[in-house]
Amino acid sequence: MYQVHTAVLIGRFQPFHNGHLALLEQALQVAQQVIVVLGSAHQARSPKNPWVWEERRKMIDDCLPTRMKGRVQFVPIRDYYDLPQWVAEVQRWVEALVPPMGVSMGLISHEKDASSAYLRHFPKWKAIELPRQGAVDATPLRELLWNLDEQPAEQVQAALAAALPEPVLQALTTWRETPAYAAVREEAQALAAYRAAWAGAPFAPVFVTVDTLVVCAKHVLLVQRGHSPGKGLLALPGGFLEQSDTLQASAQRELQEETGLALSAEDWQAALQGVRVFDHPERSLRGRTITHVYVLHLPGDTLPEVNGGDDAAAADWVPLQELWQLEPQFFEDHFHILRTCFAQFGGGPLPVLP
Repeated sequence: MYQVHTAVLIGRFQPFHNGHLALLEQALQVAQQVIVVLGSAHQARSPKNPWVWEERRKMIDDCLPTRMKGRVQFVPIRDYYDLPQWVAEVQRWVEALVPPMGVSMGLISHEKDASSAYLRHFPKWKAIELPRQGAVDATPLRELLWNLDEQPAEQVQAALAAALPEPVLQALTTWRETPAYAAVREEAQALAAYRAAWAGAPFAPVFVTVDTLVVCAKHVLLVQRGHSPGKGLLALPGGFLEQSDTLQASAQRELQEETGLALSAEDWQAALQGVRVFDHPERSLRGRTITHVYVLHLPGDTLPEVNGGDDAAAADWVPLQELWQLEPQFFEDHFHILRTCFAQFGGGPLPVLP
């Protein structure tokens, strides 16, 4: 007899390993159906999130016996960098998949460390405590993939084979031959070198950056990053705060250097809609990075000429109606920044994204 009609299993599953599979099999023993929430959906590939949500869904689906496939549904959820909002979105999307009344709901609880604290924020759903299955952890598995040259290939393959279901092992073996793997591995190594440069500091560094969100004639100004991290991804023009600059001076300088758009102090102040700070501890893989986003609206129907420069491989005005489909191509949390700033400063010249 099932404990609940629907059980919810939340994770990033980067990648889906034997511990995850055992947990899902246990969940199917206590619930008539299981809804798997795939976290960090719609993110660009990175060393922390190498596989897009569609790939992770296929990994999981390929591991299920035919008799179980019809009992598992999937919900992709983006990162909101705001726990209450994220919890509300998980509940909204999950409950849309169950009958409207009289269905018992349970949340699979499998706390492994402080990162599992979110499990205590779903009081509407019955907590179903299941023990953690094995000692497999996804983080060292990803590290193996980025550091293949440091161990014999046979040892790496044996370690992966011991931790991954066979369909996932096959998928990752094939993936290692793709340009996507090469790009993420290059980024992982660049980030490792970046962190090593600060390893001798007495305290973990806190980085301060600036970004500028410029809207004009129903377009937003974006750059394509020229270097790792985020090489080739879309971003707001910006960079690190210079020692001799104020925040605004740095933002103006970075805007001009990366896009060629030079604004006088008067034009900057006339266009300024507001400033928003983004300081979520996990917003950047470079380390603790706090950014200050200047939101500008330029009047008129003519788009100023822009050209990529400095750290930007390209700069361009992107139509606002195209932003939504570009979400998986954005660096770090920059799409989240767009959504948040448009919601805060919209209603006038700026749009509000769904």
